[in-house]
Amino acid sequence: MPKNKGKGGKNRRRGKNESDKEKRELVFKEEGQEYAQVVKMLGSGRLSCSCFDGQTRLAHIRGKLRKKVWINNGDIILLSLRDYQDDKGDVLIKYTADEARSLKQYGELPESARINETDTYGPGDEGECNFDFADDQDSDEESDSGGNKEIEIDDI
Repeated sequence: MPKNKGKGGKNRRRGKNESDKEKRELVFKEEGQEYAQVVKMLGSGRLSCSCFDGQTRLAHIRGKLRKKVWINNGDIILLSLRDYQDDKGDVLIKYTADEARSLKQYGELPESARINETDTYGPGDEGECNFDFADDQDSDEESDSGGNKEIEIDDI
């Protein structure tokens, strides 16, 4: 009979019935902490983030959050700054979109912060399209203006 080499049986696979949907208390920043927005995921539990004090820092996702809280580009996070390395920090909390909106209402986040958007650094004109379809329309008009030509099989 084979030995069980996993980490538990059927009950472990079902989960621990932890519901993150319930409201949690809003955590504000303290001394040595800063709000930031994720710019790029780097892998190995690291990410590049733009802090709202104007600096770009390399952040490390601490073990409590790894594989439990998924962080994506554009998310608002609370970063713990390191005393000995100013350009690095550790992620303490990932705020949901609702929590980030309430932080913005309280004046903790600047008005320029974009919440729940992945493209945080792009052109400021929304709805602008950089494509020019004029060439496609000209070629369509030329084919339509030729009239109804019949193509013989020998021509193909």
